[in-house]
Amino acid sequence: MDRFRMIFQYFQSNSESVMNGICGLLALASVKMYTSLDFSCPCLPQYNMAYGLGIMFVPPIALFLCGLILNRQSLVMLEEWRRPQGHRKKDLAVIRYMCSSIMQRAMVAPVIWIVVTLLDGKCLICAFSSAVDPEKFVGFANTSSVQVQQLLAKVPCKDDELMRNNTSRKAVSRYLRCWSQALGWSILLILIIAAFLARWLRPCFNQATLLQARHWSTYIDIEQKIFEETCCEHSRLFAHKCILHFFESMRQEIKLHSFSLPGKGEGAEGGEDLLRGITDQDQVNKLLKMWYYEKPPLDVSQVTQR
Repeated sequence: MDRFRMIFQYFQSNSESVMNGICGLLALASVKMYTSLDFSCPCLPQYNMAYGLGIMFVPPIALFLCGLILNRQSLVMLEEWRRPQGHRKKDLAVIRYMCSSIMQRAMVAPVIWIVVTLLDGKCLICAFSSAVDPEKFVGFANTSSVQVQQLLAKVPCKDDELMRNNTSRKAVSRYLRCWSQALGWSILLILIIAAFLARWLRPCFNQATLLQARHWSTYIDIEQKIFEETCCEHSRLFAHKCILHFFESMRQEIKLHSFSLPGKGEGAEGGEDLLRGITDQDQVNKLLKMWYYEKPPLDVSQVTQR
């Protein structure tokens, strides 16, 4: 049990490293999912584009949502954005920093999926084979427009009877694959250049503002974790006191069942200190409501003087 508690505390104290690991796992999962996907184009003019673009963009949307769900800071950011003003002002720069960090991590797996599909080329061939200009290829010269559309739609299906002996199928497939790979490499190059510029141009801007936003975004996350831990500890102690009060006449039976209870005087004073004088449900509800609606200011000078 202590080992699991240590692992849980590590995840809580190293949330940024954990989120980077989760993003990496999602990226690897996206590549594994695509390589294991049984891609089979319907080869019908009215369905090819929907199927090809669906395979290209629907899984990235799902991966993006998974990245947002698994990122704990997304919920913290929404709570900070939607909370009442209270006694603590809301800093939009901190919220923007948190949103940027969340989006960057959530976009890793979807972008990798799209780049991999473009470099592979099957999705784009399936989606746009019917949109190719048939006049560029000699194999469609002596056929009607309806037959041309049917033949172009069957370009991804190399085992189809109509396309086995068609000399232009490979030409159309190579043409679309070249465009797909060029688009994929272009997107990858643009992302690398953008990351390079963001990395090397960052020192040119105001570092103090960036440090402040990073510090207070980390503070908000840690404050939420400590508040949850404190609530858990208070709830455990409050439940302990309620059970002691209810089963006061059954203390011997409870001890026989190895339920750890202090004596009448033992631990009572410390328990009251931890309860902070909160002894009923209405007081607990009032305290939680005050924490939400009247967030205390970030000023510990009075506590230090006290």
